Amino acid sequence: MVCEAEALNRVFLELGPIQIYWYGVIIATGLFLGLYIATKEAERLKLHKDLIVDLIVFAAPIAIIFARIYYVIFEWDRYANGPLWKVFAIWEGGIAIHGALIGSILTAIVYARIKKQSFWQLADIIAPSLILGQAIGRWGNFINQEAHGGPISTQTYESFHQYLPDFIMNQMCIEGIMYHPTFLYESLWNLIIFASLLIIRRFNPIRGHLFLYYLMMYSVGRFFIEGMRTDSLMNLGLKQAQLISIIIIVVSIIIMIYRIKKHRVKLRYDNSKI
Repeated sequence: MVCEAEALNRVFLELGPIQIYWYGVIIATGLFLGLYIATKEAERLKLHKDLIVDLIVFAAPIAIIFARIYYVIFEWDRYANGPLWKVFAIWEGGIAIHGALIGSILTAIVYARIKKQSFWQLADIIAPSLILGQAIGRWGNFINQEAHGGPISTQTYESFHQYLPDFIMNQMCIEGIMYHPTFLYESLWNLIIFASLLIIRRFNPIRGHLFLYYLMMYSVGRFFIEGMRTDSLMNLGLKQAQLISIIIIVVSIIIMIYRIKKHRVKLRYDNSKI
């Protein structure tokens, strides 16, 4: 669909030579909201909130570094010919959530061992914050006009996209073509997962299942939404993110089944001592 609109300014604030981008503001907003929710859950579980604050202090920068490294590796052709500083230009967009997950999980595993805490309990506490941060972070893609889908036909636009706020569809007007706002689809899906996690965590008897449910449900949505995107990393028959999503779903299910069996064995053992 042909369109005409002016893109939003990516700069949130200019302080002399320093520019603060909307992308960074949005990512920081998701981080602080997630931290607030996670510390409240830790307090509900009678854990000291500093345990979560310290984890986030270590995990957040490591996750961003891993997310950028992951993205640059799979988009190396874009950076191979320089300038080299572009590799570090994260304010221009270009981080991959799967890289962030790898960094976050590795950090949490090491942190849990050092603090002598259960990794699975920490993961369950953090899970709602992670998906909320992802839901908010997708709006950074919106500002940067990235992570969008293919062109929208006039018929598709008239079916329901015309009812979306003008500022969303105007921002999806890129070089005269209207594109699918896949950032919005994923953000809404993530918010649904976030709401379900807040409900499920009240009845979650097995540590780790909330986190595994988050991984599984996010990957289901990502698999389908990724199929619509035009900026996917490395296509291996399936798109790279789709392949990773399938692996995460399968591994999450296997671990959930294993932990259910382990939980049942523990219950039988405990009951035998009564």
